[in-house]
Amino acid sequence: RDEGVILSLRPHGETAAILEVFTRSHGRHAGVVRGGGSRRMAAMLQPGTQVQADWRARLGEHLGTYTLEPLQSRAHVLSDRLALAGLLAICALLRVTLPERAAHPGLWAATMPLLDSLGTPPWPSAYLRWELRLRDELGYGLDLSACAATGATDGLAFVSPRTGRAVSRTGAGDWADRLLPLPPGLTGTAALDAEALAQGFRLTGHFLNRELAEGAHGRPLPEARGRLIDLIVRKS
Repeated sequence: RDEGVILSLRPHGETAAILEVFTRSHGRHAGVVRGGGSRRMAAMLQPGTQVQADWRARLGEHLGTYTLEPLQSRAHVLSDRLALAGLLAICALLRVTLPERAAHPGLWAATMPLLDSLGTPPWPSAYLRWELRLRDELGYGLDLSACAATGATDGLAFVSPRTGRAVSRTGAGDWADRLLPLPPGLTGTAALDAEALAQGFRLTGHFLNRELAEGAHGRPLPEARGRLIDLIVRKS
């Protein structure tokens, strides 16, 4: 029994559905919902809906079945194209990056406030920082504490696309054009401007793409993320 947020739903047989849920204590977890393909349940079984989930199976390795109780609907984002794109991108990234049944309580704690903030400025900046947190949870966090070349903690302006370590302007030297820009304020809490957002999404996208290619047999980033970034950049 756990609290979770629905990530995806796909038909299973004539009337059932297979649901993937990101849970607080059990990570990304799948199960069958009997009657999940019905119109009656369609409104509840939407990505982003927060639920209380009871999962049962005869053996732990079985797919098992879910009984769900809705806790919070996020249907209000349907009227906001950008917020809806954000919700779908979050759900898609969690689905393709997280290993099944591995708990990520810290990521859960960071994801729920982000979902609640969708549609409230400046949530795109919070979303970008959430992508950084996702990389940390996957074990591929960036090291932005000091320059990889000089050890300086001031004047950090770039990130190595190979190592993910920060580099200062002085340390970059003639290699600056081969490095990824480090947006000012990325590690803070204030809203980022349009240029910083674009640079930040290029940065996180580079490493997420690389890690999915290496760890998920060449699996690309979900299209939902690309649609969200396009909308944010155009709106900015």
